[in-house]
Amino acid sequence: PRLLSQFFFADERVTRVVAEINGLDAELDPQQYLVLLNQLHLSQAHLLAVLERIMEECIPTQRHSRDYLVKFPEELLVDNLGNHMLFAAECLLAGTFLEMEESDGAQLRPQARNLLCSLELVRRVLREQSLSQPNSYPEPVRAVLIQFDRLFAEFELSYVSSLVAVKSPDEIYRQQEIIVLFCETVERALHLGYLTQEMIDGYEPLLMFTIPRLAIISGLLIYPEGPLSLERSPEEMSRVFSPFYNLLKKIRELLRVLSAEELCLLERSLCTAE
Repeated sequence: PRLLSQFFFADERVTRVVAEINGLDAELDPQQYLVLLNQLHLSQAHLLAVLERIMEECIPTQRHSRDYLVKFPEELLVDNLGNHMLFAAECLLAGTFLEMEESDGAQLRPQARNLLCSLELVRRVLREQSLSQPNSYPEPVRAVLIQFDRLFAEFELSYVSSLVAVKSPDEIYRQQEIIVLFCETVERALHLGYLTQEMIDGYEPLLMFTIPRLAIISGLLIYPEGPLSLERSPEEMSRVFSPFYNLLKKIRELLRVLSAEELCLLERSLCTAE
């Protein structure tokens, strides 16, 4: 159950697979080479997972901030992102620039080198610690973990930023505005009896359509200074709504002529219509 013991065996696994790859002629046995590459990918992912748990146990308050992750596109936020970063660093160090310009890759190579050197140091230190005192994390161990955690985060941010357009602070704020609008919409719908708490607790599928519909009405009429404010230009709105700027203006004009009773009837119908 000790994490350092788990790390020792995970590290042994990586070392063994690497040795098998180095001793294999990929041209003579390409199928076995692919099998070993897959084993290496899985074993490295397991090693990083154990290392992550060790850092959470050893340096929980000294971890490098990962707030930058909110800037990443949602499709990149997957469980194996860390393993992909390690693979990218290895490719960059080998002179292979995946999915990026050669000039960008050349700029990232020093960071990749520092990251991989730090990982090798962490592996060596943790192996020694697991064989001597597997129940403790002395200061030298903590220091190399803190350094690795920082280098990993810095490389992750730099690498992803070179591949995709990360979200700006303004765009992140607009997303947060939408979250607040949806929360206020749900609270209002519960108060007016359009929705029930049981529907929310039971993840009623109809809510996927109902809440956005109600949010559009709330954003145009109830909270007109929020993310659906049409006093802004389309460029100042969230990309979720900006393509529908002219349509939203038409909807707002139609909503403004409704009486309170008609608006209530409309909202209730939006909670049942598919």
